[in-house]
Amino acid sequence: MFIAQLRNELWKLFGKKRTYIGFGAFILAQTAMLLAFKFTRWQSDFERLLLGNGYVATEFVSALTVSVVMLMPQIILLMPLYATLVGGDLVAKEYEDGTLRMILSRPISRVRLLLVKWAAGIVFAAVLVVVLGLTALGFAKLLFPWKGMFVFAPGMAFSVFSPGEGLARFVFAHLFLVVNASAILSVAFMFSCFNMKPAAATIVALSYLFVNVVMESIPFFDRFDNWFITHHFRCWLLVFQNPVPWSQILQSQVALLTICATAFVVGCTAFYVRDIKS
Repeated sequence: MFIAQLRNELWKLFGKKRTYIGFGAFILAQTAMLLAFKFTRWQSDFERLLLGNGYVATEFVSALTVSVVMLMPQIILLMPLYATLVGGDLVAKEYEDGTLRMILSRPISRVRLLLVKWAAGIVFAAVLVVVLGLTALGFAKLLFPWKGMFVFAPGMAFSVFSPGEGLARFVFAHLFLVVNASAILSVAFMFSCFNMKPAAATIVALSYLFVNVVMESIPFFDRFDNWFITHHFRCWLLVFQNPVPWSQILQSQVALLTICATAFVVGCTAFYVRDIKS
């Protein structure tokens, strides 16, 4: 029964034109970044950085390197926007359209209904991350060779890896990105369960993320970093450090999974006490 309901929710999610418009926007952004890296000073800057540290630039300006470069701005900017759009629609949109009243007129548990919708959102978030990774790697492979990986992110020491190790770390990073996307979507889902329109749920969720970013950047709040959701979003980049700080990654994953569960419980509570007339 649960699987059938989940399949139905996924069919609704992936049956919307907006879903493919969103994926198309990501692909266009990746294409623009790929061309920018190839035909601007971006690539030469990377080569100078490598040469300045004693590495052969041609061995590390590769498909793996460029795919990570393509992903960074999308993970920071586009993915949160898209995940909150989808999460903000999960419940609020059906209430706005009137279909939720019809569903609740049947003998169905509200918690079960929300669990199905939330699970469908999590699956959607996972698919989004996988598509982003595969398209970034595939597009980068069209213009760059399959060689070693070079990763450099603000606030991190740069790292170099062999093609095999680089690919393994790339895959592991995406496992953690799924948790990132799920946490963002869960927050938007929570607000969607309140008595507000889909656009309002999305805006409130994005505002919550923005406030986290602003407060985290203020030196006074440095001691409270672990309390900000955006602080834990960076854990996927920690996979590219040597050695990998597994304890820090585990701490961030536990924090994000806790946020997912808390958002679901709060959303269920808010939805349960709502007066939805059939």
